[in-house]
Amino acid sequence: QVQLVESGGGLVQPGGSLRLSCAASGFTFSLYTMSWYRQAPGKERELVASITSFGGSTNYADSVKGRCTIARDNAKKTVYLQINSLKPEDTAVYFCNALRRRYDADHWGQGTQVTVSS
Repeated sequence: QVQLVESGGGLVQPGGSLRLSCAASGFTFSLYTMSWYRQAPGKERELVASITSFGGSTNYADSVKGRCTIARDNAKKTVYLQINSLKPEDTAVYFCNALRRRYDADHWGQGTQVTVSS
């Protein structure tokens, strides 16, 4: 079965850092573009960062550019999101996504809560 399991969220003070992890199973991880999305209360889900197969290309939302790094370990079938200098507006549920566009293959994790508050 396809599974994406996020972890690493929690409560952090403004200016702090978190490293989120997403462990994948049940599909050929290395063939998929991996992304992190987030959804804050009352807002639409938005793309935070993405990384192509084998880490050849990355993209970041303007709101996190310079503070965020996405990385993948294909051997471990895991994608990471490092977020530094956290702001209250980063508070959201963060979701892991796997996409193989030509086949319309699209998988989602259950999400992990990130709360930034003093």
